[in-house]
Amino acid sequence: MLSSVKRATSNKIITKHCPIHTSSSHNYVKFIEIYGHDRALQSGKALHGHLVVSGLSRSTHYASKLLAFYAECRQLCDARKVFDRIPQSNVRRWIVLVGAYARHGFHQEAMDVFCEMQREGVEPNKFVFPSILKASGHLSDRRTGENIHTAVLKNGFESDAFVISALVDMYAKCGRIEKARSVFDNFGKKDLVTLNVMVSGYVHHRYVEEALELVKEMQVTAIKPNVVTWNILIAGFSQAGDESMVAKLFRLMQDSGVEPDVVSWTSVISGFVQNFQYRDAFDMFKKMLGIGMFPTSVTISSLLPACATLADLKHGTEIHSYAVVRGFEKDTFVSSALIDMYSKCGSIYEAKTLFTNMSERNTVTWNSMIFGYANHGYCKEAIQLFNQMVDEGETKVDHLTFTAALTACSLGGMTELGQALFQSMQENYCIKPRSEHYACVVDLMGKAGKIVEAYDIIQKMPIERDKFVWGALLGACKQHGNVDIAEIAAKHLSKLEPESAGSSLVLSSLYMDAGSWRDSARVKRSMKKRKLEKLPGCSWIDST
Repeated sequence: MLSSVKRATSNKIITKHCPIHTSSSHNYVKFIEIYGHDRALQSGKALHGHLVVSGLSRSTHYASKLLAFYAECRQLCDARKVFDRIPQSNVRRWIVLVGAYARHGFHQEAMDVFCEMQREGVEPNKFVFPSILKASGHLSDRRTGENIHTAVLKNGFESDAFVISALVDMYAKCGRIEKARSVFDNFGKKDLVTLNVMVSGYVHHRYVEEALELVKEMQVTAIKPNVVTWNILIAGFSQAGDESMVAKLFRLMQDSGVEPDVVSWTSVISGFVQNFQYRDAFDMFKKMLGIGMFPTSVTISSLLPACATLADLKHGTEIHSYAVVRGFEKDTFVSSALIDMYSKCGSIYEAKTLFTNMSERNTVTWNSMIFGYANHGYCKEAIQLFNQMVDEGETKVDHLTFTAALTACSLGGMTELGQALFQSMQENYCIKPRSEHYACVVDLMGKAGKIVEAYDIIQKMPIERDKFVWGALLGACKQHGNVDIAEIAAKHLSKLEPESAGSSLVLSSLYMDAGSWRDSARVKRSMKKRKLEKLPGCSWIDST
């Protein structure tokens, strides 16, 4: 890394704004932070090179900023090299590295460094505990979190607001909401920060009434909710689909002297979309514009899924145009949502163009494009893109990445490749198969005529078998005329969806195809007895 930063300096990659010729340490720090925010890796390396030459890079003050810069640019190896060049006697270097990793989402890496820190015999303190608790919460590592809690009590840090807030957050993220509340209640110096963390924990687990009640209790003790508190509550009740309560919260918020901001409006729009109230989401977006409130990139990426689900290309392109005017098109999350929208609206060429022109891609971006290719029948292209994602190694594959790849294999008839990917997902990436993965593999095997093998996979599933898995098997049985296994699949589907006639209709049709008219008539009589009716076919045209 040192050679690369010196090379960057000698090649004069430094921009004209870089403070190389100034002696102000404040300017150095300022520009490191700017380069980190802008992910300007080359400019940051150039400044790093200057700090190396001047001997300042070994200072913990500058090193901490450089660590944060490289973490923000996702250059973990360079961050680690900066850490290794700080004198070992400096305990603060551990705090800086763990904090940088946790702050920028590298939670497992933060945990690994913490373990290394303990092996080196370095005692953790109140400055490192919040970072590790944050990592524990995001990883749902309750055991480590509980061990840290014990260490907090042992070292007498239970009166530190930052540590307590991190503990409350950790327990909430690990699903121990009662324990989170217990920690909160036992903290004698409650403030707005700890309140917001507890309220957020309640909302995350959909205990919105409890969250509101807690806010009311704290108001009695003179802890007044701020805009963050109100927005957490608005987001919670919006996700719960309680429109009247959301409207009431807006009024209460204003009555308390706090004006709803763009986050408030975005939370309502997001709630409408999550509850399939797409027209209401569009109306709220228009109201937002009407009062002069400018949407952010988060607002745009929250609204675009509504266009994708409705296949509403008209509204989608209008929102895209608005995003371009506001300068949001380059935002990774907006671009990912646009790719998903264009793919689901049938405009795969526009999706591909957006993807190709993106300078930075995240996991969602890759997943959206792989799904888009697969669902449009470009299965080989989907697999090629999956391989490219793996080969580049800059973006982490997740369970949805494999769902997209397996979908491509299923639709493209790539049976052996699909089986290999399913195996690789578990052995090489340690991703436990979910129901959707099993459904893809069952569909894959079923289409290849391997009905018995597909049924064996279902029987060996360590998780609950849902309607998608049995539906995939029943569809394969219909395709290949396997009546015996079809009866088993239809029986399970009937239990999972007692009010649906779908599985019975497929089974009846399969009996007729096999010449078993008596069995077909029996199924129809059973449908009539259970008052199951075949819904008439229809088409839906959105004229708006």
